[in-house]
Amino acid sequence: MIKSMPENLTAVIDAPAKINLFLHVTGKREDGYHDIFSVFQAVSLYDRLEITRVQSSGVRIDSVSSPMQGFPLDDDNLIAKAYHAIQQRYNIRGGITVQVDKQIPIAAGLAGGSADAAATIAAIDILWDLQLSTAQMAEIGLQIGSDLPFFFGTGQSLVTGRGENVQPVGLPTDYWLVLVTPRLHISTAEAYSRLSLTLTKSKNAFNLASCRTVKDLIEELSRQGNDFEPVQFASFPVLKEIFDWLAKHGATLVRMSGSGPTLFGLFETRPQICGEESRTDSTWDVRCVQPVVFDGEGTFSRRRRWR
Repeated sequence: MIKSMPENLTAVIDAPAKINLFLHVTGKREDGYHDIFSVFQAVSLYDRLEITRVQSSGVRIDSVSSPMQGFPLDDDNLIAKAYHAIQQRYNIRGGITVQVDKQIPIAAGLAGGSADAAATIAAIDILWDLQLSTAQMAEIGLQIGSDLPFFFGTGQSLVTGRGENVQPVGLPTDYWLVLVTPRLHISTAEAYSRLSLTLTKSKNAFNLASCRTVKDLIEELSRQGNDFEPVQFASFPVLKEIFDWLAKHGATLVRMSGSGPTLFGLFETRPQICGEESRTDSTWDVRCVQPVVFDGEGTFSRRRRWR
């Protein structure tokens, strides 16, 4: 039973970006999705959502503070899709208004849209006092996108299937990451269509138990890769330019996240190029972040508050 909660109550949630420490695509499923084998890692780059419960139904995005263009404001937005999914399942009355401080680059392989949608589900759970478990919220999220279940975990997971199988892992986090996102649009659907699945059949097993230190982690990750890199590097030469730039500045490991276009460099200590917390020039967005993990209550448990 849904409890009576006051209108105009606001939940403020910080939704983290994620990177793929490695990503293998293991096959195409009968339902049209692809099976993956990957380690997802949350990082300290956040969208902040202020979500207010209102009497009128539906979703209204009041404002978007964003350094980038292309944030959809209609029902194509994953925030709206998340609201409608949970509203239909639990027949909630009323709607939400949303203000978004958008810091995660759009369509960049960092799952910013999925993070926002997951934050919306978490906010509605708070504002209507649904008392959903993280498993229930993850199930709703999977209806919207394959990356969403991850955001109801600890922020560090081995992910398989189409994204529904999320196994928490314990990996070192005492390192730095430099994220570089070129001003480039890459279609995930097109990336999958160009992917040669024959390349994914022979892969090294990922030995979680051996990753006790950052050096161990780097050594283990070096045996892996991202199956999209050969395809995307051939199609977009700027990605190889970014790869070389990160390596030149001392990155121990350079990898693409998701299907791109963001690349990240892993540094064992804070690199000199992190003179500022974030830097934007005319062609690349460059941000320095660190991996983050959360407690057993889920990714949003320490990143939300009332107002």
